[in-house]
Amino acid sequence: MRRLARGIYTRSFDEPERIVRRNLWPIVAHLMPGAVITDRCGRTHQPSDGVLTVVHGRARPVKLPGLVIEPRSGPGPMPGDVPLPFALWGASDARAILENLGGSGPRFMDKDGVEAWIVDIASRGNGAERLNAIRDAARGLAPALRRQAAFARMNSVISAALTTAPAPEGASTALVAFAAGAPYDRLRVERFRSLAAVLVNLAPQPLPALPADSGRRVLLPFYEAYFSNYIEGTEFTLDEAAGIVFDERVPANRPKDAHDILGTYHLVADLAEMRVTPKSADDLVALLRDRHGRMLEARREALPGRWKELANHAGSSHFVDPNLVETTLRAGFAEGERLLDPFARALFLMFLVSEVHPFADGNGRMARIMMNAEFETARQVRAIVPTVYRLNYLAALKGATHNGVFESYISTMDFARHWTARIDFSSREAAERDLSVTNALRDPNEAESYGVRLRMPPASTTTS
Repeated sequence: MRRLARGIYTRSFDEPERIVRRNLWPIVAHLMPGAVITDRCGRTHQPSDGVLTVVHGRARPVKLPGLVIEPRSGPGPMPGDVPLPFALWGASDARAILENLGGSGPRFMDKDGVEAWIVDIASRGNGAERLNAIRDAARGLAPALRRQAAFARMNSVISAALTTAPAPEGASTALVAFAAGAPYDRLRVERFRSLAAVLVNLAPQPLPALPADSGRRVLLPFYEAYFSNYIEGTEFTLDEAAGIVFDERVPANRPKDAHDILGTYHLVADLAEMRVTPKSADDLVALLRDRHGRMLEARREALPGRWKELANHAGSSHFVDPNLVETTLRAGFAEGERLLDPFARALFLMFLVSEVHPFADGNGRMARIMMNAEFETARQVRAIVPTVYRLNYLAALKGATHNGVFESYISTMDFARHWTARIDFSSREAAERDLSVTNALRDPNEAESYGVRLRMPPASTTTS
């Protein structure tokens, strides 16, 4: 048997951290029976960053593989606390908010975190009713918890969230925005802040679009429009797409799909348009609506130039609520304003638009257009996501969305722009030779089954 901690042994040969995770609550109940999970763990009743904060008579923390249980003295279970398995307890919202507002140090949530919690409650369908119930419960708990000052702060924050009083001095951005009637998707904006923090520390990664190579980029906008639509399910052969773009042969049975390619092509082929980038949140909103309106002007059902009216999602990814689109775009743009490197700005803007998904249709295409406008403005090589690279691209975006893992997203897009730089777009013959040898046109699902990957073209097909 192996010892995990004093009084805790196992016969399993599994990793100790996994054993603790699987048996977390029996272990906690054995070491600290009747403990109340509160403070920074009070919202979820789950460990936070490898720490579980509890109220219990035990004085010293317990260190386990992958987890530290940190107790402090205080009242045991109180009215409203939630009974958990193994005779443990979870603090009620009222108790946890009071204790966090009244505490200081790393075991407690900071003020902004507590205010964001209150805003999240207020944003729900029964938010006002729920907050009033929490406030009433907290009023009764505050004396026993010795948190009267914390209750005063809580009362002012809840009043601001219910718009019955102004936000208190020093209130968080999330609370001020919500109280002013301009709420935004707070979790999304935190994600944008995290991405900006990663991007701002990247060394500049210039990939200049040299004037001497301009001949190799003649048909790049055509292939950019083709792949950007193909990746969203608008599938034509290259010959069909060329007939639509260059000969205006619109298939009678697919006029809307054809206009999608045309609308995208007219945008990405317009150098003057592609050298306009947002310098402010107002610019971002205006550019998005104008470009979307132009791209989908033939698709009235897609609400060209207008924000979505219904919630949208892709698989398990649910995007920003329609009522929060513009405020979230504005708050998100502010998080990326410090980014100066074109590569960093391009990736930030693409993720911002993709994550908000502000339109009923055309969001992926619009996100990539905003990205490539940043590259074009800086006279750097654009990034195209070819068909075979679709699953890599979507997996990188999902990793950033669901797990906050941005490294894969950054490396995926870096490879895409280096691949784009190596393709000879001077003619269809040259381009499609390179597309063939790099597997760019392969079906992504078939390619995944056979282990086929996007490759760089051989050196003999590229310029030095």
